[in-house]
Amino acid sequence: MRKSSRPPRAWQRMLSGRRLDLLDPSPLDVEITDIARGLARVARWNGQTSGDHAFSVAEHSVVVENLFTTLNPKSTNAERLTALLHDAAEYVIGDMISPFKTALGIDYKAFETRLEEAIHLRFGLPAKMPASLKKKIKQCDLYCAWFEATQIAGFGPVEADKFFIAPPKKLTLKIKPLAVKEAEELFLTKFTDLYEVK
Repeated sequence: MRKSSRPPRAWQRMLSGRRLDLLDPSPLDVEITDIARGLARVARWNGQTSGDHAFSVAEHSVVVENLFTTLNPKSTNAERLTALLHDAAEYVIGDMISPFKTALGIDYKAFETRLEEAIHLRFGLPAKMPASLKKKIKQCDLYCAWFEATQIAGFGPVEADKFFIAPPKKLTLKIKPLAVKEAEELFLTKFTDLYEVK
């Protein structure tokens, strides 16, 4: 069998019709409907959760934004939008669990960062998020992971405390995994609220 002289394909065709180059992503090829659809179909915890539906990255993103807004009531819409989009790159690359990223041993973070920067630019946000904002969003991300771990992923609170951050007692929420279409609509509604007011 003859080898093709063409380089291997490194782009993905999206349902919007966009063709996203994974090695050199352009903000012009990023569409929120593609992000919402992809994230609604990506399962957190590799799908190893209880319930009738997977807990999607789309729903997780909305919960993280809600936690961020609760803890940072004076935050701007741009900061809240950044919180909502904190895992947006996963619409293309999936939600690779931390142990697998470690096992791969490649510079996965640099690849993810290029996608994240293109997404931020597409929606009028700074390509690189300020370190202080990143820290606040990461804290909310870990709080959400703790709730997920203890409510749907089989962790007890003591074990969850070792890997995530136990949220302050004043923060309570019930993780209820939604059907794919509901998660997609929830994410798009939240995005529209934040982006239009921006």
